[in-house]
Amino acid sequence: MSSTQMTVGQALVAFLSHQYTVDGDRRVRTIPAVFGIFGHGQVAGFGQGILQQQRTDPHVLPYHQGRNEQGEVHQAIGFARQTRRLQTFAVTASTGPGSTNMLTGAAVATTNHLPALLLPADMFATRSPDPALQQLEQPYGGDLSVNDAFRPLSRFFDRVSRPEQLISALLNAFRVLTDPAETGAVTISLPQDVQAQSLWVPDEFLKDREWRIRRPDPETEDIAAAVTAIRGARKPLIISGGGTLYAFAEELLQTFAEATGIPVAFTQAGTGALNWDHPLNLGAIGHTGTQAANTYAREADLVIGIGTRYEDFTTASRTLFQAPDVSFVNINIAAFDAYKMGTSIPIVADAGKALAALTAGLDSYHTADSLAEEISGLKSMWDALVDDAYETRFAPLPAQAEIIGAVNEAAGETGIVVCAAGSLPGDLHKLWRSRNSYSYHVEYAYSTMGYEIAGGLGVKRGAPDREVYVMVGDGSYLMMSSELVTAAAEGIRIIVVLIQNDGYQSIGALSEDRGSQRFGTAFRTLDRDTESFDTGEPVKVDLAANAEGFGATVFRIEPGDTVIEDLRAALEMARHIAGPVVIHLHNDPLLSAPDSQAWWEVVVSEVSDLDSTKKARVEYEKNKADQRPYVG
Repeated sequence: MSSTQMTVGQALVAFLSHQYTVDGDRRVRTIPAVFGIFGHGQVAGFGQGILQQQRTDPHVLPYHQGRNEQGEVHQAIGFARQTRRLQTFAVTASTGPGSTNMLTGAAVATTNHLPALLLPADMFATRSPDPALQQLEQPYGGDLSVNDAFRPLSRFFDRVSRPEQLISALLNAFRVLTDPAETGAVTISLPQDVQAQSLWVPDEFLKDREWRIRRPDPETEDIAAAVTAIRGARKPLIISGGGTLYAFAEELLQTFAEATGIPVAFTQAGTGALNWDHPLNLGAIGHTGTQAANTYAREADLVIGIGTRYEDFTTASRTLFQAPDVSFVNINIAAFDAYKMGTSIPIVADAGKALAALTAGLDSYHTADSLAEEISGLKSMWDALVDDAYETRFAPLPAQAEIIGAVNEAAGETGIVVCAAGSLPGDLHKLWRSRNSYSYHVEYAYSTMGYEIAGGLGVKRGAPDREVYVMVGDGSYLMMSSELVTAAAEGIRIIVVLIQNDGYQSIGALSEDRGSQRFGTAFRTLDRDTESFDTGEPVKVDLAANAEGFGATVFRIEPGDTVIEDLRAALEMARHIAGPVVIHLHNDPLLSAPDSQAWWEVVVSEVSDLDSTKKARVEYEKNKADQRPYVG
């Protein structure tokens, strides 16, 4: 077998340049670009390989420069979700703090089941200069490095301690990256000396290689059992998660719902699979859901989960489904999720293929006419509440719902909203009116503060012809806004709606509700007499000036009677500006969106001297009594 002598870094670049994901008639580059901030760990290894490739052909594996390693991983994740897990970016970082900056990103990728290829540099494999700069030493383990922290956060981890190990490491890495049941963060740790060492690379290893997305068929017995359960159900409900979208099964979901008359509710990751105005769309489910979906769910006797992992927000901490005989049919490509909620009918299969099989098996079945009337009434009720929440009436400080309404209007048929943390995801989940299956991108599996701008940049890279609207609060903006510089450097337009309410107001509301009186959640100066941040003067910050300093075009929306009209005008002007745009405005955090009427378990102190906590504990125990295990 013929081979070529290359360094590990050069071989890595060459391999990445020839990998393709294939899904039906879709064939795309699995890793179309690499991101990195170079340091002493990889500048002369992997970095040299990228430079050498760029001198040969700069378009084969373009390099993008970020400002924060965590933000670069968020870009990879946003891009991966926008491309429905068919593509992602490779992200490299230097030894030590550069690499550990990626840990949060690894957790985000794995929690959300989204592929990201992480290539952190590591200490010297030879240990010749031990301890090297930024090397962590542990007396009990000479082979331990900070990169071992990636192990519990990754779906696959390997360390290339010898050059020849690169081949098996990369083949296993791509096996996991392109497996919809296993995908998440994939980490290959690269000791800096090994990156520069050479090996003879088989030419076969460097040829174009296709990684076919596996979409398994459902078992006939499982479909038969599900068909029997659905036919016997009095009040069935579909909960559609991200798996529906990743299977490109939106049309099959609509066909199934219309053929059977079964209404659909959505998790955060599944929002958009059915347009908001479809008569069978009850909207968001769970603690951040709609009153329509939650009212129906309380009486549902059969829940058909599609591509959902049933997190606590979806199930209202297991208090939502109250029918005494409720059971679950779970369709999921991952067996781990298919068996949740005590189901006796797991369907481990591709969501689209399972939906097609169920539709065929339920030929001539349809829910009762009375159920259609109930669904229509619930939907009309909630739509009226959203109309009312969107109405402009609060001045000089608007409600967050009004701001969402203005952005939703500006997004039109093709815009995409991006968010992750604070009170915004909850309000967006229940209020955003999705007009297409790509319109809603909220990272809520890990709900990472700081994800929004970087993730939005990744979304824009995956959808360059769509407008991307990043909605972010001041607390999350302060966590990570530096990727605005990346957007400015590359002339990429993302429209950031920065809502300032001077604190961590989402947690403030939760704290108040749980009897802790918004402790530590306001951005105020320290009162040294009381050692408290709750009573001092508001901290004077100018986030708009900060964004201008990062290279963004900024619109300052001042409080007043025309604040929403001014926001609408700024959103329209932003669509014609090159590079990042930040629209800054204040809101009133005490004006709440319509309530979901669904609980979320956050513990309350069992004993306390505070009357507020005692009162909250009584309410907690009342809700806790509704919590139940589900056995299918």
